[in-house]
Amino acid sequence: MSFKTTLFAAAAALSLAMPAFAGDIMVKDAYARTSTAMSKSGAAFMMLVNQGTEDDRLVSASSDVAKRVELHTHKEDANGVMQMLEVEEGFPVPAGGMHALARGGDHVMFMGLNRSLAQGDIVTVTLTFEKAGAMTVEIPVDLERKPMGGMQMQHGQMKKN
Repeated sequence: MSFKTTLFAAAAALSLAMPAFAGDIMVKDAYARTSTAMSKSGAAFMMLVNQGTEDDRLVSASSDVAKRVELHTHKEDANGVMQMLEVEEGFPVPAGGMHALARGGDHVMFMGLNRSLAQGDIVTVTLTFEKAGAMTVEIPVDLERKPMGGMQMQHGQMKKN
């Protein structure tokens, strides 16, 4: 690999690692993944940070990577099984605070993927906030990142380990 190619690759990787901004909202540490190479769904996770003095809310997400993109969360049923549910009202991002979109919790859900997602791919997602407006984020696919909190996916449902 030439020095020029190496320098370009390093610059591209660094630019993807940089936070994205819309108004007072900053997106940090975003990544996307699928559970298997053949999955027809995937998800994106990130930290939403509100550096402003007014509460805001993530109200929608869109991407050409999937037929449908929704805001989802997990909720435990009476039998202790975690189920994914759409959150139509979106996610609050409090003034001076943050909201984590993390595995086993709130996340951006890609349903009906138009292509497979491989390690290192980039997914373009537009996040729309109630006050800050739209923000386009280039999210790297990271299939190697380990889950937090001891959760495991089984046939579309999650169970605590």
